[in-house]
Amino acid sequence: MKKDVSVVYYRSAQESVAEAINLSGTFDKLSRGDNVFIKPNIVYWSREAQVPPWGMITTSRVVEDVVRELKDRGAGQITIGEGIITFDPKDRETSAHAYESLGYNELSKRFGVKIVNTFERAFRRKRLGDDVTLNFSVDLLDADFVVSLPVLKTHTQTVVSLSQKNLKGCIDINSRKRCHSDDRHKNLDFHVSMLADVLPKSCTLIDGIYTLERGPTYIGKALRSNLLIASEDMLLADIVGTALLGIDPGEVPHLVMACEKRGIASSIESADVVGEPVEMWARPHKWDFPYNKDNSLPVYLEYMGVKGLSFPKYDHSLCTYCSGIIGIIQYAISKAWKKTPYDGVEILTGKICRPNPEMNHTLLVGKCQIKLNKDNKQIRNSIPVPGCPPRLDKLVDGLREAGIDVDPDIFKDHELAPELFMKRYLNRPEFSWDFYKIEPE
Repeated sequence: MKKDVSVVYYRSAQESVAEAINLSGTFDKLSRGDNVFIKPNIVYWSREAQVPPWGMITTSRVVEDVVRELKDRGAGQITIGEGIITFDPKDRETSAHAYESLGYNELSKRFGVKIVNTFERAFRRKRLGDDVTLNFSVDLLDADFVVSLPVLKTHTQTVVSLSQKNLKGCIDINSRKRCHSDDRHKNLDFHVSMLADVLPKSCTLIDGIYTLERGPTYIGKALRSNLLIASEDMLLADIVGTALLGIDPGEVPHLVMACEKRGIASSIESADVVGEPVEMWARPHKWDFPYNKDNSLPVYLEYMGVKGLSFPKYDHSLCTYCSGIIGIIQYAISKAWKKTPYDGVEILTGKICRPNPEMNHTLLVGKCQIKLNKDNKQIRNSIPVPGCPPRLDKLVDGLREAGIDVDPDIFKDHELAPELFMKRYLNRPEFSWDFYKIEPE
């Protein structure tokens, strides 16, 4: 008898994915001839540096195996679509490079799969209720059947990033920014909990061959876990995936919200699981970066003895563009620290954070922070860093004006940052590039 969610230990190509799909009836609602939209997770890519993909990007192995299963079941046109965020919003070459490197173009040649960058396609407004309107990819909305292929990972803002959160890659940039609202109720979790409501027939297969702590990007720590989770019900699959990450689903706000709408408990007991026992394979994954007691400074900067600086913890209002430079700023500060206290410097981000009147210099990083605090009379020395995303040259100038002598080359070469994180996977055969290749037949 088929169950709500299947958990399968990954052992071999094609067979393991087929087992996960069959055990849970994941494709049972697929009709012959249905046009299918597949949404993998490619959260980041670079043409300049080798990016550690493990736990961050859906394995090409799983993508290919799912395409084969769909073709075997008589699917019509299959489209693979993603909207990869790049630091230059006009960059279209990076997405094309990613698709070629990950072997998607080979799937196009072999199976007639259509590969799209959703940012180059049209979007359509959809009302989700509660006066929330977002613009979704027409390729997603016009499909007969949608397959979400996320990675089994944690997330520094939403605790986990699984089937539902993966759909955020199918909305346009303005909609993504609206998801990062300054409304403490209609926040990021609120929007994520509603994303799947617009879909036609849909299902998910969560790729846990590699899992990720403190995702969603390469900064996190990847683990080889060899798990697949499949279901025609994204919410139940996400509950099970969360439990496998060693996290209580009741502590994930967007899952709690989605469960409340469905009238079910946000716990593993809500899902009927077949295959591997969850309790056997559950493995604690960290999701949050530690800050000091008042959340004014990352713990590692405090351990270094950094004084005279406040860099408040990011909140849900911080969108992808600004979040992408948080780590760069912290790294640059750690390299610039000379054990002499800074002159009361604070660095503010997002749409909510307000200045501390006791600080002498206030960097307003990004368009949203400038709009919020540009006229704040409590700021002694306002240093705006304009742009969306923020301009890195202005950021360097601003930090130096505030007395933090950062190395501009760190920001100039930020595209090379992934290379620093590749080192942790060297000489570890369990982290294989073979999972991200699709070889020509």
